[in-house]
Amino acid sequence: MSEKVFSTLSQREKYIFQGTDPGSLDDARKEVTPSKLQFTHRMLEQKPLKFPGGEVRITDSTNFKISKTTAAAHVIIHEGGLRAMHWHPNADEWTFFIRGHARITVFAANGVARTFNYMAGDVAVIPKNNAHYVENIGEGDVEFLEMFRAPIFQDFSVEQWLAETPAKEVAEHLNLTGARGEEFFKQLSKKKTPVKPRRMSF
Repeated sequence: MSEKVFSTLSQREKYIFQGTDPGSLDDARKEVTPSKLQFTHRMLEQKPLKFPGGEVRITDSTNFKISKTTAAAHVIIHEGGLRAMHWHPNADEWTFFIRGHARITVFAANGVARTFNYMAGDVAVIPKNNAHYVENIGEGDVEFLEMFRAPIFQDFSVEQWLAETPAKEVAEHLNLTGARGEEFFKQLSKKKTPVKPRRMSF
């Protein structure tokens, strides 16, 4: 090949620049050999898991096969609702807030906790295995995306964990006796509810 072929190569790195009209997607597809792999997933077209306090969509390698190292959850918390306390055993959480106003409390070891407020455009990082919850503290819905460097989305509900653990052991750890213990266990559910509604007071 002649060196002249390369005589017009750019002398500077091109990062973002004005190109030509790419034409239609159908025309572009005719110029390449189709891959057997699916590189696009329409997350918002997934049927959401609906709960009294909001809804959740989960995308990972179980429904987006090529996503072997990334998992995500799209979460909506209705006004006054709560993403119930939970933890993730397989990866740190990277959270991007899309709309609304939220508050996250994160619990670490030795009784240490931190609380932060977030709004649209903010990012939170929550270390693996740190229990945490997300409150909707504004008007309207809170919407955010949870991202994980993991093939599968995993979370453990603190409430479900307590409900599934033998009551005697839980009561002894928490010093719950008599009527106080009965009231506590009556409020626990063995069914996971990731997003809870506003608790009404009377």
